[in-house]
Amino acid sequence: MQHLRPRWPFLIGMALLVAACSGLGAPAQLVDPGTGVAITAVAGPTCPVETNPPDPACAPRPVEGATILVLAGPGTTVATLVTDATGTARVALRPGEYVMAAQPAGGMMGTPEPQDVTVVAGKLTPVTLAYDTGIR
Repeated sequence: MQHLRPRWPFLIGMALLVAACSGLGAPAQLVDPGTGVAITAVAGPTCPVETNPPDPACAPRPVEGATILVLAGPGTTVATLVTDATGTARVALRPGEYVMAAQPAGGMMGTPEPQDVTVVAGKLTPVTLAYDTGIR
């Protein structure tokens, strides 16, 4: 009687090769770090009275800890970002159409409107999301 070698190592190897060739399981490595979005979340107004010329002390302030959903198509979240102390967050994305959907942030009135963004290869697209402080 002949002894047959197990085929499972060969089958697993082939499955991994097919997955690697099709890009499954590794989309992040295929994205150019210079292609994506750079988000800035700001809050304003910061003073109850606007002056002309504007008072630099009343400039919009950064929103730390704001959560931003990056959507590609209806209901497809491709990234969830949280802004840092400077109100910024970045993510590398493949070129294409996206929606930046800001979530409610503590102490703010409402949320910024979702913004449609076109990501172009080799470019970091700037996006500003303006929260309302409610100061009047």
